[in-house]
Amino acid sequence: MERKSIDEINKKIKRGEAVVCTAEEFKEKVRNDELVTVDTVDVVTCATCGIMSGTAAILQLQIAGKARFERAERVWLNGVPAHPGPCPNERLDVVDVIVYGTAHANSGYGGGHLFRELVEGEVIEAKVETIDKMMIEREVTINDMKFARIFGVRMCFKNYMGFLNPVDGTVKTIFSVNGMKGPYREISVSGCGELNPLENDPMLKTIGVGTRVLVNGAIGYVIGEGTRSSKERPNLSVVADMYGMDPIFMGGFVTSCGPECITSIAVPIPVTDEEVISNLSILDEDIKLPIADIMDRVPFAESNYASVWQDLEEIEFDAERCCNHDICNIEDYCPTNAFSRTMGIDRERCFNCGACIASCPGDVSRGGMGHVEIDGRTIPITLRQSDRSRAKRLSERLKRMILKGDFLMAKPVDYLRNTEK
Repeated sequence: MERKSIDEINKKIKRGEAVVCTAEEFKEKVRNDELVTVDTVDVVTCATCGIMSGTAAILQLQIAGKARFERAERVWLNGVPAHPGPCPNERLDVVDVIVYGTAHANSGYGGGHLFRELVEGEVIEAKVETIDKMMIEREVTINDMKFARIFGVRMCFKNYMGFLNPVDGTVKTIFSVNGMKGPYREISVSGCGELNPLENDPMLKTIGVGTRVLVNGAIGYVIGEGTRSSKERPNLSVVADMYGMDPIFMGGFVTSCGPECITSIAVPIPVTDEEVISNLSILDEDIKLPIADIMDRVPFAESNYASVWQDLEEIEFDAERCCNHDICNIEDYCPTNAFSRTMGIDRERCFNCGACIASCPGDVSRGGMGHVEIDGRTIPITLRQSDRSRAKRLSERLKRMILKGDFLMAKPVDYLRNTEK
């Protein structure tokens, strides 16, 4: 039974009286056996940051004078293919395009990179091929676009899986940077564990259609369930304008099968009753991590997120250990181009994935990557495709916005179905 309404919580926020915790702070209270009740906490901010393939953008480009061409047939932005439409904009000077976060210009640059550069204010090379085969080129920035919006069609999976290769050889996959080596030599994992919004609201009690969230730092909304959502593995569809986004929470990530897209989501959980408190009390060690064969993605073993996240979350670099080889594997293989031997780690771009640890024989990088026990084997985690450090930063940002009165809770206009598809 609801003891505290969202309207009551919003009134407390407006008066500057609301008690807001990040998920990290809340979990610390739980671990310390502190008494937490509906009367002592009003909102808990949860977040996740990771490779989210279901990210796309719809952009409006002003290309040429009116009636210069009938309609666009093909469009590229920095070489990344963009799909004209759905509006044809016949004989106008604008083109609407859809760009997938996983589309790519080449093996090292894709939609995720493009989205970040747009938000950073970088100049983008736009190229349009018209229906009569005329080529039009111009430079654009996000300020030239009257519409720039991110749509996430599959965000924040409640339950991710870890993947490994159980046979001899190396398998190219989006879940590895250099190819997944077998048999049983490494595991790739995703998910922010106890910080993940849907782990903290597993029955979608507070999250629904119309819930106000942060998408890459900008205010956005949940618009429904995501693709492939199910009762056991729910996920969200979200939308937000790109103009208010922060590039540090987004970008491209290069895998052995090409570029993927980094997206970050933060969700406030209004504490309305004791059931919400109970759901928020889940810890990493309680959250299952199924382990699957990368070839069929069928789980055959199980661990938990304490094996992933209860150690160092940020990667460290020790320059004194560098052997200064002619070719630096970390520079060559860093999936976010965040490392150089002269400058070390660029914290604005480092995803804390741990690929550098496995890439360098000189042991110059370290981080608490963890391991998984399967049938008597101890298998190291060599890649994390989620960045819990960034998720914490985003949940902190959301907390500050709420405390300042810049972000109010939005009562869902409809509940998510949370059913098998």
